[in-house]
Amino acid sequence: MLVGIVSFMDIDYILSVFNRCGVRYLLIGGVNFLLRHKPVLTFDVDFWVEDTADNLRRCETALVELKAQWGPTDSEWKPVADWPSGWLTRQPLFCLTSPPGALDLFRSVRGLTDWQTSFKESVEGRTASGILYRGISDADMLKCQLSLAPESRKEDRIRELQRALHES
Repeated sequence: MLVGIVSFMDIDYILSVFNRCGVRYLLIGGVNFLLRHKPVLTFDVDFWVEDTADNLRRCETALVELKAQWGPTDSEWKPVADWPSGWLTRQPLFCLTSPPGALDLFRSVRGLTDWQTSFKESVEGRTASGILYRGISDADMLKCQLSLAPESRKEDRIRELQRALHES
């Protein structure tokens, strides 16, 4: 169990590194909801990355710059810089730690058909300090929530997303 690795999240720094490395991503999850709707408690930054060889290489570069760590098991946990190129193809979801914050990387997302379609419908935004990001649309956030088992859904987010979609 990893305890005390991250004391705060520097979302701006994480986004800046992904942007500088040219990673094609969409923010999903709590940070996307937080930046676009309401403050929510979240413990990581969730990225859905375009699942192409070139983009996964750029993502690996960004994760090295962030000094991220990952391992398929606790005993294999180590800096991502120590993994051979192409390690992001090993599985569909990665939960990583890094000094600026924990990250989850998704190569596919339940409830959404494909990255390209969601990218076309995504929303460009800026953090409070001006860092550019792209996040999935409200409609896609709602699809993600509704694809979860009822006990895993965040009903407050569902209501807020339905309200936002109704008002648009």
